[in-house]
Amino acid sequence: MPNARISGIASYLPDDILDNDMLSKMVDTNDEWITTRVGIKKRHILNKENTGSSYLGIRAVNKLLESTGTNPDDVELVICATSNPDYRFPSTASVIAYGCHLKNCYAYDIQAACAGFIVALEDAAGYVKSGLKKKVVVVCAEKMSSMVNYKDRSTCALFGDGAAAVLVEPTDENTGVQDAVFHVDGHGLEHLYMKGGGSVHPTCQATLDAGEHYLFQDGRHVYKHAVTDMLTSTQDILQRNNLTVNDINWLVPHQANLRIIEAVASRAEIPAEKVLVNIEHTGNTSAASIPICLDEYKNKLKKGDKIILTAFGAGFTWGAMYLIWDMN
Repeated sequence: MPNARISGIASYLPDDILDNDMLSKMVDTNDEWITTRVGIKKRHILNKENTGSSYLGIRAVNKLLESTGTNPDDVELVICATSNPDYRFPSTASVIAYGCHLKNCYAYDIQAACAGFIVALEDAAGYVKSGLKKKVVVVCAEKMSSMVNYKDRSTCALFGDGAAAVLVEPTDENTGVQDAVFHVDGHGLEHLYMKGGGSVHPTCQATLDAGEHYLFQDGRHVYKHAVTDMLTSTQDILQRNNLTVNDINWLVPHQANLRIIEAVASRAEIPAEKVLVNIEHTGNTSAASIPICLDEYKNKLKKGDKIILTAFGAGFTWGAMYLIWDMN
């Protein structure tokens, strides 16, 4: 049975920048407050009218196809991880596939919040390892600004827009996706969600007046669980695969909050120089954060590098993945 490897990666960040000084003119905050608490200086925002997450995803996938020399007709499946779909239906994956002229593929969305990339990558690996598919595109596209309340100082500084895509293909080498652990615990519902707009609280004047169509986060509760759960899932992956910290070349955590990243790495005893971080200039791009970070640092990554990916998001859903890099 073949393994499933990442054979290509690309990302897209919109041109418009919202930095901390600009944000301080919109809400009661300042650069020092934001930087010391979450480690973010700026974030990219998609301001183009009548565009959503698919706009970002199409650009990331097109860059992926071009950089890998992949014929669009050869792509068999597109899995899109997003918490910000263009519409409740149809799927954003279908919009991206159409926009990229992928005529011979199936396409669907998954919703695993900030853990979306590693969950979708595990799905893609399953298709490839089983022999069902040979070329699968995983795309994570998040117009986070569409759900952010820029009057809420506790959340508006955290999030940015962006997308990234990877091509997953079979390999006979011992590289690619090696193992993953995932967990979900619905007790976290009330601490990180958007209350309005779903079937429980359909859109009406009352939900609009109450501001229920924006992301809500109980920061302290989420911070505590994010640190604990990303740490334990990382440790579980190491133990399951008989790995020590010394065996690992890189830790790539979800870019949610610099303090969370530092706490996880410190408690796992992973040196800072092995931790890939780009949150300062991207903010939290939810499912897209890990692949955007991987793409940014891809020139530092070498074939055979052992990488741990870990993420935590709404649901609560969290987990970690062990990946052996297979790009030169």
